[in-house]
Amino acid sequence: MLSPWLTDWRGKYHGRAAAMLSPATTEEAAAVVHLCAEAGAAIVPQGGNSGMVGGATPDASGDQLLLSTRRLNRIRSLDAAAGFAVAEAGVILENFHNAVLEQGLRFPLTLGGKGSATIGGLVSTNAGGTQVLRHGTMRALVAGIEAVLPDGSLFDGLAPLKKDNRGYDLKQLLCGAEGTLGIVTAACLRLVPAAEDRCTAWIGLESPDKALLLLRQLDAAIGPPLEGFEIVPHGCLDAVLRHIPQTRHPLNAPHPWYALVELAGDKADDLPALLETQLAIALQNGLIDDVVIAKNDRESDDFWRLRDSISEAERAEGPAIQHDVSVPVDRMPRFIADNPARLAAAFPGARALSFGHLGDGNVHHHVQPPADSDGPAWLAAHGEDASRLIYRHVIELGGSISAEHGIGQMKRDIFAELDSPARLAALRAIKAGLDPAGLFNPGKLIA
Repeated sequence: MLSPWLTDWRGKYHGRAAAMLSPATTEEAAAVVHLCAEAGAAIVPQGGNSGMVGGATPDASGDQLLLSTRRLNRIRSLDAAAGFAVAEAGVILENFHNAVLEQGLRFPLTLGGKGSATIGGLVSTNAGGTQVLRHGTMRALVAGIEAVLPDGSLFDGLAPLKKDNRGYDLKQLLCGAEGTLGIVTAACLRLVPAAEDRCTAWIGLESPDKALLLLRQLDAAIGPPLEGFEIVPHGCLDAVLRHIPQTRHPLNAPHPWYALVELAGDKADDLPALLETQLAIALQNGLIDDVVIAKNDRESDDFWRLRDSISEAERAEGPAIQHDVSVPVDRMPRFIADNPARLAAAFPGARALSFGHLGDGNVHHHVQPPADSDGPAWLAAHGEDASRLIYRHVIELGGSISAEHGIGQMKRDIFAELDSPARLAALRAIKAGLDPAGLFNPGKLIA
């Protein structure tokens, strides 16, 4: 039954497909693509189907074929000494985490959908998550790629070469290409030593500006052990506490904003002492108003559950438009402060809530209709223009309309409208060069 795979997980996009193809080996995937190329059949690659922008949903024609990578689910090799593992596209992120941890190592990319997201999808969307501050996006963690190209030929670039000057870096082109240039079948991924200890704090503070000052202080004083720095407004936390069972406020009183900070490293680093010292200085200097440090892993997980449950809680609150954008880190507080006023001036009563990864400038900016409106009707009438206002503001600040979720079909048209003509022309030329017939994930990324 195809129906579960014909819609995105948010239920926003729906399509039809002639069939789903499920190769179990790279050779089968290459053979299938070769036959499709000869027949002129369009292919929509799909991994965990947990994307946020409709990038893995076929169109309504019923002519496209889904190609599922879920049976490509082996970890082919794990070299603990070298710090690399080769995982096939269908390996689920959480399973990969567990397998690597058994060898005393860690794959330093995680996100709320780790139980369904697959390696191939994470590569193809250049996924981000909560550890980008220290380890970078998926692109930084990919040392090699194996992929089937649109004509059915196989690109074998799995070798983790530190130096390779053979022209354009094809593996980097495939990272973030959303299945429009090739179907990733395996990736060689960088690993880091498993953290012996972690220390997590939930902090109450007055504003994103003070959160940025705190981030700069901790980064300068602590350095590499600082792996996570998230900011959350009270409105988001309040929604989580109302809608997500078995959650509680970590502090004794509400604050306008919260920071979630995590250090990871060796026992010898004495992370609790490091963090306590710096937070005491921040309290003394008036950067923060209250703080609680997790006493154990369970409490750390509870703090992260509050952050990871925001999207689920907001869905329970009612309709909203989600925006995944990025700006330079030092401009993130300015965007968060200025955009709601711009939005309300253009659309009276509209409300905006921002949360996200302050350490890398990624803002999740959600717009809610006026409280007294018919939410779906308001979004249908004004949602597109509200998004355009937000994206124009982001570009004005030197940012990107897509930080970590990709373009897919959701942002394809606004991307074509607002972004640099030079960027768009280059992307279209690359697409035309590698997929001249337009058979790989048509209608996604490039208009």
